[in-house]
Amino acid sequence: MTDTDYWTSAPDRTLRGSMGLCHLTVVQPPFDVDARTLPPQAPERAREFAASFEAVEKVLEDLGPRSVLTPLPSSVRADLGVVHAAGWGGMLSIVTPAFATDGNDEPLRSAATSLRERFPDARIVGRVTYYGGMEHTEDLVWLPDGAMFHACGWPGDEPFVVTGDPRAVIASLELKGWQLDNAGVDLRESANEVAWAPLAGLALGPSDPWGWEELETTAFRVRHSEDSVQNMEALYFV
Repeated sequence: MTDTDYWTSAPDRTLRGSMGLCHLTVVQPPFDVDARTLPPQAPERAREFAASFEAVEKVLEDLGPRSVLTPLPSSVRADLGVVHAAGWGGMLSIVTPAFATDGNDEPLRSAATSLRERFPDARIVGRVTYYGGMEHTEDLVWLPDGAMFHACGWPGDEPFVVTGDPRAVIASLELKGWQLDNAGVDLRESANEVAWAPLAGLALGPSDPWGWEELETTAFRVRHSEDSVQNMEALYFV
């Protein structure tokens, strides 16, 4: 199978950047399910979810199961055609290199906006970190009652932009001060110093699947859309 459509870089060209977190997760009620009790991963639901994203033009190949702790490959250009997706009962998630950004666009927020229309009763949580000389992050929480925040920028540096209302998110989730303290979240700090990814993790609560080795996703090779490929080429290569 091939994913060479739209790429100008050779499949074996070395990437200059890499990914840390790059998850977008949809959690439908109830929101207090222990992640360790989630149903087994459903590969067909995962495939359908991956194929539903605007950035994915076609799912080409099922590459088999992966632990949620398995990072996306990020050595050569061909690796950018691999995504991980999952369907665990009322939870759907995707991990894709197309969510990475250096601030020129907001792919996570764009994808979350589409999901908000499809899943009005869900919590939508995204956490993305891209390493390209410096660290760039994009984190998002969007709740069924409309409370949301989106934080995007260079931690410890500028520019860093926060939209929405993180305090409204905290209030809606009924998070306690000790929970914020334990996660290292202090909104009194400058926006580029706040631990946004842990705050997003608190929105997933006990349902957060991303720390349990026994939970699995499915890896797929996909053909990304032309716009997505252009963005990734500009990001991952000098």
